[in-house]
Amino acid sequence: MIHDNLFKELHSAISEIVLIDPHTHIDPHRPASRTLDDILGYHYYTELAHSAGMTQEPLAASVPPRERVRAILAHMPRYDNTAQYAWFLDICRTFLGYDGDRVNPADADWLFDAAERLMAQPDWEQQVLTRSKLEAVFLTNEFDDRLEGFDTTRYIPCLRTDDLVFKLDQPSVRQRLAKATGIEVGDAKSVRLAVSKLFAHFAARGARACAISLPPDFSPRPVTEFDLNSDPATRASGVFWMLAEHCREFQLPFDLMIGVNRRVYRNGVYQGQDLFDSRTSLMLYAELFNAFPSVPFCVSVLSSTINQELCSFAWIFPNVITSGHWWYANVPAFIRPDLAARLQAVPKTKQLGYYSDMYKLEFGLPKFNMYRRVLAGVLADDFVRTGQLSVDRAVELARFVLRDNVRSIFRV
Repeated sequence: MIHDNLFKELHSAISEIVLIDPHTHIDPHRPASRTLDDILGYHYYTELAHSAGMTQEPLAASVPPRERVRAILAHMPRYDNTAQYAWFLDICRTFLGYDGDRVNPADADWLFDAAERLMAQPDWEQQVLTRSKLEAVFLTNEFDDRLEGFDTTRYIPCLRTDDLVFKLDQPSVRQRLAKATGIEVGDAKSVRLAVSKLFAHFAARGARACAISLPPDFSPRPVTEFDLNSDPATRASGVFWMLAEHCREFQLPFDLMIGVNRRVYRNGVYQGQDLFDSRTSLMLYAELFNAFPSVPFCVSVLSSTINQELCSFAWIFPNVITSGHWWYANVPAFIRPDLAARLQAVPKTKQLGYYSDMYKLEFGLPKFNMYRRVLAGVLADDFVRTGQLSVDRAVELARFVLRDNVRSIFRV
């Protein structure tokens, strides 16, 4: 990709688009970082440092934050070739006033002190949102999360349902569900009543989506009420189908994050154990997509190997929407071909271009900056240079995938 005048013109225009981030793990009660430890505690950095030779000892809760930052930065020269390092450098330059060309281990104390001083400002959260051009972000709320004490037009609730589908046999999950709904679940009828109560509660507090991450071998299907009480796999399918029915009733999109294989690296750091599995296929979801034509299914996949399948499903199913570049697909080398395929194959009104998946607000800026650069390059090379779109039309397309579709699909 050549950074010529066309690229610069497109990138400049795209960078002015105000964003709504459709998927994050932000805590609305503590959305911004307070120390550099909050930044470098993001699993990408602990994973990379551990992969590059760091032991897990610095990650223990008993280790002082400054010491943990020193340890992670000590290994950063081993992975300063990665996209994640570029995010960190962007954060340091934009938010912390760092003016170096390469972060070194010797910078640890200066960066830690700068972060501690700047992040203590009472308006730090607003500063980050303004600089990042973030109008609102979606949350990932467990079914028993408090949905109080924050602005739900800025931090938009989303019901995460993994525990309901895959852990409902665990006593602790049933106890949490009983506390949240006042319903002791046992048979299919009580499960349905509890789910209905959860959806009504979330909808009343501004929720705009339901979400779940799914293993590669999951196959959703309707089950009888009798079968709902049988083996865990059948129960999971039945509860999942019940969730889709409630998405239809409450007019909520259903975010499906498909293909994650949990605990592959059992000795990995926290959140650094899971990998994608290319054996999955969206054909497992064909019956679901057929059964719920009014439910928008916003589908994320983990690898380019099934991106073509996702494009094809979104090509013909009106209710299948391409969504973001999830986890291991979230580096420019993978984003570019996947993005180009989606822009060339899928109606522009059915694409959620990017979400940050961030845990702290500071990551919105570098992650969307990365996506903007890739998007500008694809639009320049594949659409404007070919004569298919003018610059103005290309920017309009960017606005659809970065903002307008979030507003229309999730009704915000």
